[in-house]
Amino acid sequence: MPARTRRTPHRRALTLALATLSAASLLAVPALADPGPRAARRAAAAAWDTDLAAEAVAANPGAASASGGTAADAFDGDDGTSWTSEDSATAWLSVDLGSRLRIDRVVLDWGATYGKKYVVEVSGDGTDWQPFYTEDQGNGDTVTAQTYPQEVRGRYVRVRGVERSAAGGYVLASFKVYGGDPAPASTSRTNLALHHPAYGDLYQGAGANPSFVTDGGIPAGLTGDATRWASDWNADRWVAVDLGASSTIDSVDLYWESAFAVDYEIQVSDDKQNWRTVYQPSADEVAARRADIGTPGQSAGKHDTVQLPEPATGRYVRMLGKERRSFYNPAPATAQFGYSLYEFQVWGTGGSADAAYPALPADQGGDYRTTFFDDFDSDGLDRSKWRVVRTGTEMGPVNGESQAYVDSPDALSTRDGVLQLKAKYCQGCTEADGTTYDFTSARIDTNTKFDFTYGKVSARMRLPVGEGFWPAFWMLGSDVDDPKVSWPGSGETDIMENIGYNDWTSSALHGPGYSADGNIGARQTYPDGGADQWHTYAVEWKPTGMTFSVDDRVVQETSRNTMESTRGQWVFDHNQYVILNLALGGAYPAGWNKVTSPYWGLPQSSVDKIAQGGVQADIDWVRVEQKG
Repeated sequence: MPARTRRTPHRRALTLALATLSAASLLAVPALADPGPRAARRAAAAAWDTDLAAEAVAANPGAASASGGTAADAFDGDDGTSWTSEDSATAWLSVDLGSRLRIDRVVLDWGATYGKKYVVEVSGDGTDWQPFYTEDQGNGDTVTAQTYPQEVRGRYVRVRGVERSAAGGYVLASFKVYGGDPAPASTSRTNLALHHPAYGDLYQGAGANPSFVTDGGIPAGLTGDATRWASDWNADRWVAVDLGASSTIDSVDLYWESAFAVDYEIQVSDDKQNWRTVYQPSADEVAARRADIGTPGQSAGKHDTVQLPEPATGRYVRMLGKERRSFYNPAPATAQFGYSLYEFQVWGTGGSADAAYPALPADQGGDYRTTFFDDFDSDGLDRSKWRVVRTGTEMGPVNGESQAYVDSPDALSTRDGVLQLKAKYCQGCTEADGTTYDFTSARIDTNTKFDFTYGKVSARMRLPVGEGFWPAFWMLGSDVDDPKVSWPGSGETDIMENIGYNDWTSSALHGPGYSADGNIGARQTYPDGGADQWHTYAVEWKPTGMTFSVDDRVVQETSRNTMESTRGQWVFDHNQYVILNLALGGAYPAGWNKVTSPYWGLPQSSVDKIAQGGVQADIDWVRVEQKG
């Protein structure tokens, strides 16, 4: 995976290192009412860290089974023992949990021979199996596969091999399963939210998804990095619970990690669309919470018991954040991070254990048809299809790059059916947004001209070679300029990036939990020719994943299932737009060539090439094909 830093169209680059936070010893809000029986609380507190598989096998050794080898060795909690399968690529290992439960996640600790390709499945009867996690590029070690946002329920869980890393049997040190029994309908007061579906908007990564607020995870002292939901760094974020049926709710318990909400609303809904606010802290309470400024080195959280002024009815209950807690960073400066919530309990009567996550989108049917095409045969750029982006107008400086984007024939032209994005050197000649630039170049996009969801996106391109030249063919979510979304919540799809090397290019996906240098990406090397020859770069974008190719040769495949199970939220179900640009220097090239002068990521040899003229990215055509 290449070193990578983000690019954003904002007029000012933002610093959005989406990190999780465990901080701050805080004063607890006094409980307003006993939320429920102590025994129920103790049971919930223990559920989140219980390995259901180990518990089942300890109670009944026959619960472990396998195609070969000693199955129980994967469930005994002993690091010195491992299940070793027979010498077969299709070997399997299964556990009977004893009853039908909602599965939150599985953890696989692989040994010397691991699964390069394998499937984790669930079954109600041990015969009819449904896959919920598929691995096509396994590299061993420990794999934690979250099930969110899938509905995964069953009595039996199995890992089934498809391809091994080496000859011999698979070696699995442990196979752990976490989850629990969803709270059923109740006529007596209980926590209706336990093990029920939970939803949110943008969250920090797979390990901080919304489902953790109903898994019973309440660590002692509200400290440590136990299972929790963590939003991205935006004040307007929410997390909600589906109780399964209309319920009467009298109180809510929020068990915060140190990054708590200063101000928030508790809301209820019958349809998860129309929300009614039933509680908000008073102005005095908000002021007191605002004054409670912690330091990142502190670690304990806050427990809010919210007694509703009067019972409320609804199927869905959510916490809508309005203001985040501040932390010294260091004093007297302060910073705010995402909300972080260990557990969301909803107390009342009603509900139903039948609450379920909706089915994930399936791939579209039908044939592809061209919905956008430009072969640049016009006299000049067709501005009904393309927007020209200028530094200081449509965007500001980003990534430490050295160029100003301008709308000029020196930077942008068409010739003989080829679009040319050209770099020019003129020391101190260009002023943009209060900054003096020594280089100009071009960037165009289809924003507001052609924004779309799903399809095959391709372009035939020829790239300049020289350290620090950074041409790119990519897409951004059309909501990137919405301050409630921004980058990387908008999603970014890098179909092709090159930083001046003739033998390779890269592709990547960026979103919450997998952005900047932590992107989901791949490098490809050319079997024939190099970057300075004509090649076709493409991505097929579907509801179930992305497939990147160069000259019809697949170079990266990323499924939605694998992304959301192990990395972070899939944010590619809405419009994106196409971008072509030629950047000069900046963080990505500098990460490879280590050049710091005369410009960051741009050595003198490349400056000389630009000054001599002829440094340009050539684009023969761009095409978008869609179904429907």
